[in-house]
Formats: sequence, C-alpha cells, structure tokens
Amino acid sequence: MSLPPHAVRKLVVEVIDARDLLPKDGQGSASPYVVVDFDGQRKRTKTAVRSLNPQWNDKLEFVVSDPAAMEAEELEVEVYNDKRMGGSSGGARKNPFLGRVRICGSQFVRRGEEGLIYFPLEKKSLLSWVRGDIGLKIYYYDDVHKGEEKKHEQPDQQQEQHPPPPGEEKKEPHSDQIPLAPTETANETQEPPPISVVVVEEVPLPEPAPPLHPPVAHPPVEEHHPPEVPQPEVKRMQMATPLDKVKVSRQTNGGDYFGPKVISGRFSSSSPGETTERVATAYDLVEPMQFLFVKVVKARGLHPCENPYVKVRAGAQVKRTKPARDNTCNPEWDQVFSFSHGKPESTLEISVWDSAPPEAFFGGVCFDLSDVPVRDQPDGPLAPQWYRLEGVDDRNPTTPVTGDIMVAVWIGTQADEAFADSWNADAPYVSYTRSKVYQSPKLWYLRVSVIEVQDLHFPGPVPGHPVNVRVNIQLGFQSSRTRRSVPNGNATSFSWHEDLLFVASEPLDDQLLVLVEDRSTKAATLLGHTMISVATVEQRLDERPLPSKWFNLEGGAAPPGGGPSYSGRLHLRLCLEGGYHVLDEAAHVCSDFRPTAKQLWKPAVGVLELGILGARGLLPMKTKGGAKGSTDAYCVAKYGKKWVRTRTITDSFDPRWNEQYTWQVYDPCTVLTIGVFDNWRMFADLVGERPDYRIGKVRIRVSTLESNRVYTNSYPLLVLLRSGVKKMGEIEVAVRFACPALLPDTCAMYTQPLLPRMHYLRPIGVPQQEALRSAAIKTVAGWLARSEPPLGPEVVRYMLDADAHTWSMRRSKANWFRIMGVLAWAVGLARWIDDIQRWRNPVTTVLVHLLYLVLVWYPELVVPTGFFYMVLIGSWYYRFRPRVPAGMDVRLSQADTVDPEELDEEFDGVPSAKPDDIVRARYDRLRTLAARVQTVMGDFAAQGERVQALVSWRDPRATRLFIGVCTAAALVLYVVPPKMVAVALGFYFLRHPMFRDPMPPASLNFFRRLPSLSDRML
Repeated sequence: MSLPPHAVRKLVVEVIDARDLLPKDGQGSASPYVVVDFDGQRKRTKTAVRSLNPQWNDKLEFVVSDPAAMEAEELEVEVYNDKRMGGSSGGARKNPFLGRVRICGSQFVRRGEEGLIYFPLEKKSLLSWVRGDIGLKIYYYDDVHKGEEKKHEQPDQQQEQHPPPPGEEKKEPHSDQIPLAPTETANETQEPPPISVVVVEEVPLPEPAPPLHPPVAHPPVEEHHPPEVPQPEVKRMQMATPLDKVKVSRQTNGGDYFGPKVISGRFSSSSPGETTERVATAYDLVEPMQFLFVKVVKARGLHPCENPYVKVRAGAQVKRTKPARDNTCNPEWDQVFSFSHGKPESTLEISVWDSAPPEAFFGGVCFDLSDVPVRDQPDGPLAPQWYRLEGVDDRNPTTPVTGDIMVAVWIGTQADEAFADSWNADAPYVSYTRSKVYQSPKLWYLRVSVIEVQDLHFPGPVPGHPVNVRVNIQLGFQSSRTRRSVPNGNATSFSWHEDLLFVASEPLDDQLLVLVEDRSTKAATLLGHTMISVATVEQRLDERPLPSKWFNLEGGAAPPGGGPSYSGRLHLRLCLEGGYHVLDEAAHVCSDFRPTAKQLWKPAVGVLELGILGARGLLPMKTKGGAKGSTDAYCVAKYGKKWVRTRTITDSFDPRWNEQYTWQVYDPCTVLTIGVFDNWRMFADLVGERPDYRIGKVRIRVSTLESNRVYTNSYPLLVLLRSGVKKMGEIEVAVRFACPALLPDTCAMYTQPLLPRMHYLRPIGVPQQEALRSAAIKTVAGWLARSEPPLGPEVVRYMLDADAHTWSMRRSKANWFRIMGVLAWAVGLARWIDDIQRWRNPVTTVLVHLLYLVLVWYPELVVPTGFFYMVLIGSWYYRFRPRVPAGMDVRLSQADTVDPEELDEEFDGVPSAKPDDIVRARYDRLRTLAARVQTVMGDFAAQGERVQALVSWRDPRATRLFIGVCTAAALVLYVVPPKMVAVALGFYFLRHPMFRDPMPPASLNFFRRLPSLSDRML
C-alpha cells in the first residue's frame, strides 16, 4: 500500500441501512442511529425515526493517520436506539444497545472495488439480546492536494480544447422501385420462433385515432422520437440468498407496459358478483358499425353485349361486379357489396356497362340514401326488387336505354348475415380479405399392430450378416418402422408384436402403404408390399380387442420356379382409435379435450363469446412505394376445432374489426388463443406467394373467467425477435363465458380426468405423443391451406405453438424460477416458524405456545384446525384475486432479462449453422450447467446414503451412538406420557433466543458426519 506524495489516505464508511432490528422503545419499534469509531475518531449518523428496517445512506469519512498500519486497525460500528424519539422500555438513562460490528482493517478495499455487505449484529455481553443485520460500504482512497490535481488535469484540458470534427450525415439509400417490401421488423418476425432469453426493446406507439369507446389510456409518445428507456434502477443491493427477491423498479411509459389494461365502456360496470344482462342481439360485445349493403342479383332486357358488369358508386367508393354468369341479354351476378357508412353519402349510383371495348353504357339507377331502409335484427333479409334502367349513353345518344335490374339496398351492421360474403369496398383484393370461419379436420389415431410375417422369399442371403427384416409403414407424409424382427424358428417367418400409431384425417381417402424390407445390408431390399385403404379400417371407441387380418404381399422377389407374384403374407391388426383426443396443441394450452368419436362427447357446459374490437398502435409491417409504412392486419382466434378470421383492414395502424364469435365450451379448463397477422397473400399478383407476417398473440384461460361477466381489456401484442422482445401494438377484445355460476355439471367437471378414458387405459408415451402432435399440426395446416381464403401454414403453426418444445435457455431459466415460486410457500412457512423461534413478535409466539398446548391436549382438533386455517387463507387472498384475465407475461417468461449470446443460440436451428468455435463454446457452457446439476444430484444421493448409514454399520461408532440414543428414547417414551413429551419437545423447539446456541444443533452435526458413498466414486 504505497502512498503517493502529497496525499492523505481517508477511510469512507457508507452506512446504508439495517434489517430486522429488535424493538426497544416499548411500542414495538425503535429509532436507531449508528456510531462509527475508527482510530480515535468517532462519528454518528442521523436517527431513523420508528423503523425496524431503517435507511440512513450516510457517508462518514475518517483520516488514516498511519496507512502502513491500517490493516492492524479495527473499525467498530455500534447501533443504538435514540430514546428521545419515543418512550423506551425501562428506566435506563443510556440509549438502549441494538448491536455492533467489528471489522478488521484487512477487509478494507480501495475505492471502486467496494460493495454493499450486510454484517450480522453481535452481542456486547452474554445477556445482551440483539438481532438483525446492518448494510455497509467500506473503502479507502488517497486524497491528493489540489495543486497537484491541477497539474495532472492540464493535459486533459488541452486535449478537450480540440474536439474531433463531427462525422458526416448518413445519406438515406435510394428507395427501390418495388411497390411492396417488408419492413425490418416484419422480416424479423418471420424467423424461427425463439425459445430462449431476450432483450427487451420498447417501441413507441403511433398516436391512436379517436376510438368509438371512451378512449383507452395510452402513454404520450412524440412522433419519430423513440423514448429513451432508462436502465433498471436497483433500489437495494444485498448479499441475498437465491430465494430472496431483489426489487427492481422498471420505469416504462404508461405504467405496466406489457400488462393487460381494462377498457372503460358500457361493460366496465360488470363486477365479479354481478351478472350482465344479455342483450337480444348476436353482437352485444362489440360496437355496432353501420354499412350500406347493395345486392346486385340480375338484369333483363339489355341490348346484346359480350360481358356486362355493374358498377356501384357510393360517394368516392367505387366497386364493380365480377363477369356475369350468362352473357346474354339477361345476365346474372348475385353479388353483395358493403360500403362503410360511417360518413353517410347522399346518393348511391348503380350502372350497367359492357366491358368489351369500347365500353357501352346500358343505363343506371340512382338512390337517395335518406330513403334507404334500415334493417334491424332479427329481421329477415330484404327482398330485391326490379328497377327500370335510365340515362343516356353519351357516345350513342340516339340509342335508347332499355332493361331492368334487380337490386336490394339497405343499411345494416356487421351482424347482417350478408356481411361475411360481401365485397368490401375498402379492400382491393377481396378474396383474401373476407372474414371466415374454418373447421379443423376430424383427426383419428390409426393404430397398426404388426404381429408377424410368413412365407417371405429372400433373393439370396448375405454370408456373415444376420437377417434383419423390418416393416415400414407409410401414410401420406408419415412414415414409421418396426424394430428388429425376431425369427419364429423358420427362415421365412418373423414376428414383432409392435404397435405403430399414425394421424389420419377425414375424409379417410388415404392409402396405407406397408413395406416389408430386408435391412441386413446398407441398401434395403424390398421383400413385398401391400396397400390398405384407410376407409376400410374398423373404428374402435374403447379398449375392446379387434380381430386381426392376413394381407398378401406383392412386388418382392419371385418364388423359385416362377409362378404368381406372391411374396408372402403379413399379419396385422388395424383400428381407428375414436376414444383418444388427437392433440394438435401443447397440452398446457389445449383448447379441447374431447375424444374423436362424437358418441363419447359430453354435453356442453357453457358458451364462450369473443368480441374482437380492434387494435391500437400497430407497427408498420410493409412499405408501399419504398417509403410509406403500412399494415394490413387481420385477427385469427382458435378454440376447439373452430377457427375464425376477421376481415382485413387495409392500410391502418389502428384497425377496428368489431366482430363477434361464439364457441361451445365442453371443458372450462381450456385456453382461447387470439393472434394478429399482417396480410401479404392479398398482394399475390404483385409480390408473388408470400406468407403472412405475425404481429403477436394472446392466450386467455376460460377457467379464469367468472360466469356471465364481460371482460373488455386491451392486451399487448408481443413477439420474441432476434433483437429481443418487441411490443407490436395492442389488441382490444371483449370476452364472456356464459354459464350458470354453480351448474352441477360445471363443478363436476373439475373432478373428472382431463383427457379421455383411453389415454389412461392405453397411454401413449411422451416422445411418441410429440411426434403425433407434429403430424397433426401438419395435417391441420394442409387442410386449412386449401380453404378460400387460405389460412396459411405459418399462421397455423404460430397459433398451435409448433416449436414449443425446442431447447431454450430462456425457458429453462423461466421454469427454474417457476419452481422457486412454488417453493416460496414452503420457504415462507419456514421463515414464519423461524420468526416464532426467535421471538421476533412475542405476542405471536405466546399465542402459538397456547395453540400448541391446546392441540397437544386435544389431538382430535388438529385436522379441523388445519382445514379451517386453509379457509382463512383462501378468504384472505380473495382480496388479491386477479381482476383481469392474464395475457402473456414477459417477466415470467424471462424475456425482459436476457443475454444476447443465449438469444442467438435460441434462434439457431438444428443442426447448428454457427461456426465450430461458437458451437464448441456453447457445448462447454452446457457441460458446465450439467456439472452443476450433477453436483446437486450427488448431494441428494449423499443425504439418502447418510440415512442408510444410521443402521448399516458403515461407521460403527455412529451406529452404536444411534442405537444407544434410540434405546434411551424408547425407555423414556415408555415411562413418560406422550402428551408431556410433545409439550416438552414443542417448548424446547420454541425456546427463547437467549437460551439458543447460534451453532448448528448436535443432531444435525451428527447427521452431517455420517458416511456416504461419495468417497467410493471414481
């Protein structure tokens, strides 16, 4: 520790805070202050009034007279209660003593290396009673004289006089002449979904348009200036155990940036105990939106033409029909248009034209929109009427206009049954923008039991190679192969007795291809095959055995001497399992648990109603013309076998859908999934076939919804990207679970198995279940892709969490902290018992003594008291019940604290595409984590081996001691009544800390000294 010239060494003691001090003022509290003594210098902090967990944050400086001897000095820190701040117990004149700490000079560190350390408070004498810890920062520095400092600062000041010239501005790249291009964020969303840790990136929201509801509270955001996200401020540093919670204040715009928000409106008054009265309309969860509907049916009496069409104009909105079905003088269109009626126009023009050049005008009809009828639910559809065509063709003014047109014009809402199939004037590519309802295909498990094969013909045995006959079965894209065969004592007969499972979908028009192969060499040799129609396979609803069948094989090696193409026969047992539920979703977020066979379904317990109101503040997902940002968003919701898709709102960052859908609920312990996507297929003629980009999704568990209550909330749309977790906007939904609150069937549902009966009678292994789930997802995606408009495979995979089980360090950490959260109850109970033991609250400890005496003397009250205590706990936590259905939790997912290296590993596919050195480093890190797990497993094994060592005589002395103690305990328990023993043990366990030794008890020391088998490990 050499000291620079002209310098004085100073010791700094920062007294930060203290924890869990002993109350000394006679009122259950204390007013502590700290006195620090070093090298004859004595200083004190301010007094923290009436606090057992005081915070001072005082900085005390001391001069070190002899720096060379500083390590031999001692720093003494004492804590006292200031009796002037409140009545203190007793009549002592001095301030009551609360504890002290002595720190040797060798523990002092230089400034910059210090840290907050909590020291346990010690007694001053044997009869002192203290508790708690004090947090200190202790360091030293060398204070150089000001004259010397100026000499050292001059060169720095000279350098600062010549700042480097500012860099040139970056020129914006020349925009390509491409009509549409995805933004950087959109491209990032299309990468494989991540599974590990992420950096939080907060993106400012565009200013929302005025909503139709009372407005939702959004944080004020300046346009084109993303807010500066402050670093998380650690309020308190401490040397904590892994179970201690470190409080981090996260400052974000608008409060809970990633949490759901309640939308105020007409449903906000629905309290938990209040039943919302049903409105007599199918659209009572969303805002009614008025549309002008025009149904063009047909025309008659037109002049001869090639390809007539109808043009409909409502103000600035113009739309034309498809080509007519019949190109004669009586064409038919039968087409419905819907125009947004938010800003009503005065007139509606309907005109008939011939598309053959030059276009000829056949006449038109003009409607005054003030006279158009308004259709209210549940009115039937408006009947179309004939209207005479009028007007004059400017090109041929002498040609008279003849003919009539049949149309129907009315004003309705999105609840109109014609709205779903109408051509919306706001959408340029209608076929890909309509709202639709889809149904997943009916899926079956196809079980193929391969029993044996006979009469095989081998082309020629390979010397030195054992015969390896296997059966390979293919169903569509699925393929599975049996294990190695077992000879039946005959060179041409082999057996397996193995079950193979496949996923089959209705209509059952696929063919099952069965191949028998010889894999004795590297190149497999086909010995025979057969084709089986899946439609001919028998269906089974329970575990009853089905008869097996023999199938002739063809196409193998010809038998000796020629003859018919007979290659042997195969013994199979086939059945379509209707008693299973084919999982296409992850089990923890499944929306349906019904078996395939409809005969096994139970009646519905309620109705789930979802109102998709709209979205706010979506990020631009594409650029139009190379400059303007745009988003064409639509929403998809999935529950059970039913998928719904809203219409696409084009070129809007705040789309309003206001569409409502319903599902039958057969099990309340299921999950509704809602996703938002950006539509790219509507531009297929411009950019080719491109998948739709995901914007985010939300899950809502039905069992968390109270019966008949409307929840109108806004949820953040979060996507995990390579750059971190990003908020893409917010979605506003209204949801209601319409069900009698105490329906017996609903309550009985909680006592029944989650999965159908066959899952427990003949369970499917976890690896096989995951493989079948992947096949089911691919089957559902292929089915929905054939719809019109198609629901893309990328949408289906994202909604069904197809990559939920891939490796992720982030998920591993999240699951670990979930385990710690579960164990927090046990840790809290242990801390409460420790507080009772230490008499931190004497009143509580005395009450526990009394309760213990009552339970020992009346043991029949133990069980009822335990149940009554659980009732009290449940009643207490009713105050803190969640008021809003939870969405995605960023903190629970460990997405707000991430290492970039782990995030990069999460996005890396299998096999890895990274360089060898990176893969090697990640493998070494994985080995390090595995070594920790290995150590923990060894510690658990050692504890169990020590228990066995009590009576195994591996340590003769320890076993003799244990047997002797057991003998003495048996004699005492024979003589002393058990109630007296229980009272004595309980009072000994709860004895006052004054009579407690801080060292571990003798029984624990004895147990730790017992031998384990660790010393025998190589």
